[in-house]
Amino acid sequence: MLPSKRWKFRDAPPPAPAEDLSVAAQLGVSPFLVRLLRSRGLPTADAMDVFLNPGLRHLSPPESYPGMTEAAKVLAQGLGEGRTLCVWGDYDVDGVTSTALVLEFLRARGIAARHHIPDRRTEGYGLNTENIERLAAEGVGLLLTVDCGISAEAEVARARELGMTVVVSDHHLPPETLPEADAVCDPRLCDCPCAHLAGVGVAFLLMAALNRLLPGEPADMRELLDLVALGTLADIVELSPQNRILVKNGLLVLKDAKRPGIFALKEAAGFNPTATLDAGQVVFGLAPRINAAGRLGQAGDALALLLARDKAEARPLAQKLDVMNRERRSEEEDIFEAAYAQAGGLAHRPALVVAGEDWHPGVIGIVASRLADRFYKPTLVLTREDDAFKGSGRSIQEFDLHRGLSDCAELLSHFGGHRQAAGLHLPMERLDALRDAFDAAVVGQIGTAPLQPGLTLDAMLPFSEITHTLLRELAMLEPLGPGNPEPVFASERVVVEGYDLFGRDRSHVKLLLREPTSGLAMRAKAWRMAPILPRSISGKEVRVAFVPRIDTWSGVPTIEVHLKDLRPD
Repeated sequence: MLPSKRWKFRDAPPPAPAEDLSVAAQLGVSPFLVRLLRSRGLPTADAMDVFLNPGLRHLSPPESYPGMTEAAKVLAQGLGEGRTLCVWGDYDVDGVTSTALVLEFLRARGIAARHHIPDRRTEGYGLNTENIERLAAEGVGLLLTVDCGISAEAEVARARELGMTVVVSDHHLPPETLPEADAVCDPRLCDCPCAHLAGVGVAFLLMAALNRLLPGEPADMRELLDLVALGTLADIVELSPQNRILVKNGLLVLKDAKRPGIFALKEAAGFNPTATLDAGQVVFGLAPRINAAGRLGQAGDALALLLARDKAEARPLAQKLDVMNRERRSEEEDIFEAAYAQAGGLAHRPALVVAGEDWHPGVIGIVASRLADRFYKPTLVLTREDDAFKGSGRSIQEFDLHRGLSDCAELLSHFGGHRQAAGLHLPMERLDALRDAFDAAVVGQIGTAPLQPGLTLDAMLPFSEITHTLLRELAMLEPLGPGNPEPVFASERVVVEGYDLFGRDRSHVKLLLREPTSGLAMRAKAWRMAPILPRSISGKEVRVAFVPRIDTWSGVPTIEVHLKDLRPD
């Protein structure tokens, strides 16, 4: 069966050839790129220039974010009073990079601080009273949360009862009642330049504000942008203008790899340590190794890597994370196969809720994402934890997962998350009731008609117009991600002239596609599409949705296309 997606071309402004030529000359780019930028909501040459050249001068100041100024003042006062600071982070990439950034900044300012990252398996996400009481007993008087804390009303209250000054910095959706901390900064509290900052972006701006208040020589905040880029990209937040500025400049710092931990991490991931990496290489190459440590309950190793003072200290840690990542991938495949088999028996339902007895809680989120993509249905994956289920959910574009779980709240012990991803706990005996309630929530939002994944196309692009110059211009759109997706193009009618399978499991397809109008043949790769692209398409006339790429496997840069979809002409 051929893949089937709803093709939709991006809304384009009316053609303006003369204006496009003028803007192209002003910016030093092609009219094609100008039209592409217009279709992405950039109407003027100035807006395009900021997008293509997002310098740090365009970054909004910390005081334009809610609670940031007050939080910096509280921290400066607490440190000035000699209070011992503890940074409480999280075990995912955003949380680990947030923690590392604050500790690295404080180290640069000559300030010693403690840290605590919860063990995913024994503590779970966020603050907990047991370790807050332990930290207070050990003399911690100033608590800063990063990438967590906005929902920790009881835990923050206990910390203050014990005499701690508490500053909450987070980026998650705030509840109706905020914790009564001494200061709370979260870009989602009210209108601000970027509601989509990752936790590490909030931490960066908070430290920038604190940098101005502390006595002595200010730290160079630019040196911390590699951590901002890594955490922001890994958290899959929208690359709105402010995030784009942070990530674009952070990728430049990450390229130089002056941080020993980043050097060793790139090396362990198979990259040249000083190579330029795009957003995809960070998300799929570097981030999983940091995440693997947290998923397996050893986030401290990832933090130690990012804070390592030299390569001799960093390299063994990077290798350890690489081994953990291989273990995580193996375990993920085993769990996915079991969950996929279970989901097949539930495919008639509006949503998927699958459960296992001993699935690793650090992997179920990835499995939920893969099932949601495969079946194109909102998906919850649960694993047993004592006499309860702990779960992770992933959604599809049309369904608000957080709202859907709110409709099931009476069945859940607790839950939290966003529109597209969430976590939850529930008593074991409520599994069947949750399936029914979650089905009803999905039907209530999006109805019962089967949904088809959409594919947004930027433009028609004949093979004859794909050049190395065009690919260099498309690279100027980096970093790519939510809010700035990779450009996808539609071909003219092409003929499938060659077909071959490749990969260790023969799950990928190589095609040779010929464009009759130009006579040009282009090599194409279709990743993990062997089950849905049969050999019988050979000789057929088709149209393809694709991304043009440069292949350097043979040592000679060659243009090829990566397929996103294929349909009969």
